[in-house]
Amino acid sequence: MPQLMRSLPAPLSVEVRRGAVAALGELLADRRIATEGRVAIAVGPGQGDAIAEQVRPSLKSCEVFHVAGGTVEAAVELSAKLRSGWYEAVVGIGGGQTIDATKYAATLTGIPMVSVATNLAHDGICSPVASLRHDKGKGSFGVAMPLAMIVDLDYVRAAPERMVRAGIGDVIANFSAVDDWLLAAEDCGEPVDRLALTLARTAAEALLFQRESIESDRFLTVLAEGLVLSGMAMAFAGSSRPASGGDHEILHAIDQLFPGTANHGELAGIGAAFCYFLRERFLGERNGRLAEIIECLDRHGLPKLPGDIGLTEEQFAEAVVYAPQTRPGRYTILERLNLDHDAALKSVGEYVRSYGG
Repeated sequence: MPQLMRSLPAPLSVEVRRGAVAALGELLADRRIATEGRVAIAVGPGQGDAIAEQVRPSLKSCEVFHVAGGTVEAAVELSAKLRSGWYEAVVGIGGGQTIDATKYAATLTGIPMVSVATNLAHDGICSPVASLRHDKGKGSFGVAMPLAMIVDLDYVRAAPERMVRAGIGDVIANFSAVDDWLLAAEDCGEPVDRLALTLARTAAEALLFQRESIESDRFLTVLAEGLVLSGMAMAFAGSSRPASGGDHEILHAIDQLFPGTANHGELAGIGAAFCYFLRERFLGERNGRLAEIIECLDRHGLPKLPGDIGLTEEQFAEAVVYAPQTRPGRYTILERLNLDHDAALKSVGEYVRSYGG
């Protein structure tokens, strides 16, 4: 009998609204998540403790653990605590670093994880990937996707605006990732999962043409849902392909060569804009996507030039040349062009002169 459909991973529940945290106790009472209510809560710095105290009365039995940071060591330490307590589920409350560490710990322990995001800095809030620091830099690790997720817009609004705006850059970078995937199909015969591609592109389109700002609940909802769709696209594809192309290669190169320069989403936005500049300059693509991305970054006050994140043109060019080494085996516009340092520096200079006004 032919297989007429495929089963796809997706969260049991996604709540994006004001006051959503109040539903956490009810969510955890769902027997598909925790049969007997033995739940651990992992919190990072910031608002995690406050949320944990708010939901504790609604839980039968829970213990709160503090996550030291977004490192492999912190995640492994948390997994040891989870194993010792025989917990049925773990709730990660905080920003991207806390949630990534909790996802990794939950995967090592073999228990489901619920994500409670306090900012919208990047698509890690609902993705099957954890980005964690280790003694040799920063790496991306495959993990189980969160079983459910909550975004309480009241807590998102209390986060630094920069961390909220950053997620815009990460979602917009889906355009670049999708076009790189199609380029790999054309040049190398790489198979493309069209459903994953559609989800990633739909998330970016919805955000690009949402004309409101982060002051609007409507905009924050579109941003949060875009990050969720990006995470689901990666889960469907079985890799980060639909949300990570040359844009993220540049991001990871900057993270390795010039750590602490800017956050994930900000770098993703710059990387996407520059990749489209390369497409126009070398491939002759004139589909208007570069202008749309530049306008979006400007509209939301996100960096678009190397100088906006404290890098010189020389440093940014160094990152562009190094970028393909961060994702061996991935084919993007950067691999197609294979720019040497002089060519990269010339391109960066032209990009800055074109959009630095």
